[in-house]
Amino acid sequence: MQAVSPMGRHALFIYYRVRDVHAGELMAAATAMQTALQAAHAGLAVRLLRRPDAQEGLHTWMETYDLPPRAAPAALAADVERAAQGLAQWLVGPRHVEHFVACAS
Repeated sequence: MQAVSPMGRHALFIYYRVRDVHAGELMAAATAMQTALQAAHAGLAVRLLRRPDAQEGLHTWMETYDLPPRAAPAALAADVERAAQGLAQWLVGPRHVEHFVACAS
């Protein structure tokens, strides 16, 4: 098991671009994916965000994952990436994964 950071909780931020015409399909699939991940990881907090305006027909989407204390960030990131394979049909370009640690509670 990976050690918990002494600074605080871990969070994953994952962003990617999707054609605005596919917003409905992506939202339904990403929401279902995050619901399944929450069920598999007790205490996991998730959010799905989208920039309000499309640029050149593309929206930027962001998934956030706030890991519970003592969670293993690498294991969750691997689970998220496996689950996200079902989103690939709507993506324009890669998914970008950022890992942050809370500096204060």
